Amino acid sequence: MTGQLSLNAFIYPAGHHEAAWRHPSTTPERIYDVEYYQQIARTAEAGKLDAIFFADSPSLRTEVAHNAAGRLEPITLLTAVAVATERIGLIATASTTYSEPYNLARLFGSLDHISRGRAGWNIVTTGDPGAAANFGLDAHPVHAERYARASEFVDAAVALWDSWEDDAVVLDREAGVYADRTRIHEIGHHGRHLRVRGPFNQPRPPQGHPVLVQAGASNDGRAFAARYAEAIFTAHQRLADAQAFAADVRDRAARLGRRPEHVRILPGISPFIAGTESAARALQQEFDELTVPAYGLAQLAALTGTEVGEVEDLDLDGPVPARLFADAGDVTDNGRSRLQVVAGIVERERPTVRRLLRRLAGARGHRVVAGTPEQIADTITEWFTAGAADGFNVMPPWYPGGLEVFVEAVVPILQQRGLFRTEYTGTTLRDHLGLPRPVNTLVPSRHRTGA
Repeated sequence: MTGQLSLNAFIYPAGHHEAAWRHPSTTPERIYDVEYYQQIARTAEAGKLDAIFFADSPSLRTEVAHNAAGRLEPITLLTAVAVATERIGLIATASTTYSEPYNLARLFGSLDHISRGRAGWNIVTTGDPGAAANFGLDAHPVHAERYARASEFVDAAVALWDSWEDDAVVLDREAGVYADRTRIHEIGHHGRHLRVRGPFNQPRPPQGHPVLVQAGASNDGRAFAARYAEAIFTAHQRLADAQAFAADVRDRAARLGRRPEHVRILPGISPFIAGTESAARALQQEFDELTVPAYGLAQLAALTGTEVGEVEDLDLDGPVPARLFADAGDVTDNGRSRLQVVAGIVERERPTVRRLLRRLAGARGHRVVAGTPEQIADTITEWFTAGAADGFNVMPPWYPGGLEVFVEAVVPILQQRGLFRTEYTGTTLRDHLGLPRPVNTLVPSRHRTGA
């Protein structure tokens, strides 16, 4: 636990519950309407949240027949959100497997300039094999290769942002000098996966570089996070597991010479909130009863790496077959970390297939809680004070109402407890997260102005 809580609003179009689009309190017809997202962002900003956070994938990953599965491209969308807000951070997901460093660095650098320092990049290697065919590839690169490319990719992107010194723009009208060319550098990245010459074609972003966010708890993911991530989005069901993960990543970061407090660990939490616990549980059941089993089974097949035909005839009221989780591995070799989270649920709770599908319907393996505002605040407080989390990615079951009730009812309790800000004290996402502006690694120490 360091400083105060961080809270992001993780945006899924209609909400994080898979049946949210069917509920009368949602408006799925608006999920391609920019004003819908501007409204959500203003709600988050009114609650003084750190950021809004958009997931993305370069393919149609889900069964669109039973869910509002399509999405707008998040960097483009967040540029429109930036001009409708003032302080809220803007985090977009983008893939290192299906992008190139120069183009992606331009997009995020531009977002940081346009928003005056509010951009964040959620770095993913893309887990969906279906993306390969969209980019002319015969097969999806294997896990280790994707992370090897990701490391090169981030190194190159950061070098591009650093290729302009902070004082490279001279703007001397009298002398006719716009920029000092000696303070703009080629990066000369030549790796096994990528070659990028540089320099960049825009000045260094206001934050030095956008905040680097990572989601992934495999061993490769943890090593990557320890080296690069300034915020980590993770999934845990139990406090002890979250504590162990946080301790491991902080230790890895320290061994690489980083300050552990500069790695913000943010589990997902999906809250059903009502005036009484029983009313909150009834609200959760209301959403669960709108689920379509065929959709849940397709998600289960994707999670476990089985064919849909192998699960579509399962007895919904029978036990979950152990064979589905035979390849989950364990925490010492956790290449499929989300599968392990779900395998843990199956092992501990012995649910029926129907019950498991409903457990996953709420937030795809992230922690779902139902209770009063005080109870939700208690859960957040417990994890924060126990060192299991520096904050949370809040995953409302439905939008926009689920975020509105969180901001109106839960945030004031956290503020009263002194755990969360009552006003923004800075203007950038780094300010909100308590992160320093990074030193420009390409600049000789005598020239550094961005530390």
